[in-house]
Parts: sequence; C-alpha cells; structure tokens
Amino acid sequence: MAYALLIGLVVLERLAELVVARRNLAWARARGGVERGARHYPWIVLVHVALLAAAPAEVWLLGRPFLPALGWPMLALVVLAQGLRWWCIGTLGRQWNTRVVVVPGLPLVARGPYRWLRHPNYVAVVAEGIALPLVHTAWLTAAVFTAVNAVLLTVRIRVENAALAGLSP
Repeated sequence: MAYALLIGLVVLERLAELVVARRNLAWARARGGVERGARHYPWIVLVHVALLAAAPAEVWLLGRPFLPALGWPMLALVVLAQGLRWWCIGTLGRQWNTRVVVVPGLPLVARGPYRWLRHPNYVAVVAEGIALPLVHTAWLTAAVFTAVNAVLLTVRIRVENAALAGLSP
C-alpha cells in the first residue's frame, strides 16, 4: 500500500512536470524556439511510463518484499533525485523542458547544478530509475529500465549537446 502511494506521488510529480514543460514549450516556440530530436521523445515517454507501471507490477506479481536495509536508502535516493530534478527545473526556469528546445539568442545556463554538471537532470533520472523500483526490491524493473534508459540517454545527450553547441555560457 505504501509503495503504491509512492508510485502515485511520482506519477503526480511527472504530471506536474508535463504541465510546466507544456507551458515552457509554448513560451519557447513564441520566441522562435526550435525542437531537436523529436523522434526519440515518444520512446522516452514510453520507457518512463513503463517504469512507473512495471515497478509496482513486479512487486505485486512476483511478491517482492520490502527489505528495510535496501528500501529506506533507496527511498532517500528517490527523494534526493526529486530534489535535484526540481533544482534543475528552477535553475533553467522557462528554458527547462522535457523536450530538447533551444531558443535562439538565449545563453547557456551555467548556474545552479549546471555549474558542476552539463546534464544534472539526467543524473536525477538515472538515480530515480534505479532507486524507485529498488525501494520495494523490484530489481528486474530497475535493471531493464537502467539498460534501456542508458541507450535512450546516449541518444538524448548527443542531440542535446548538438543543439546547445552554439550557445555561450
């Protein structure tokens, strides 16, 4: 029951992200923003939805137990990942999106977590993709998501780096 609540809260967080992203996309397009890599975006959505469905399904169907020595640290990691994600969103402001959209003339953001990492949001995605299933020992979901997400992030980061290449810090 508590795990279903956690998954539900993450789903609500994702929906909030989509509201912010849609608003920011309209803002960016109104300023000449150009989307890159749109072909891989539906795959990212599919894989993230699959994570949120597969983790509780694995727990329920395969009877995965809650192991406190694993579950509590993984829950802490999930919370930290959410904090990092929202720090990224707050730092980028209107420039943040779930899509790769670059508005001509805007500088590359080099503050907040972007002072240290070029793609801190993806650190949050990777951490959450591992930790969220492992809160309730859904190790199969964690492994499959991590492998598929690694492929998608490789594509995504290449697209994003190419899109951002012309911006100055």
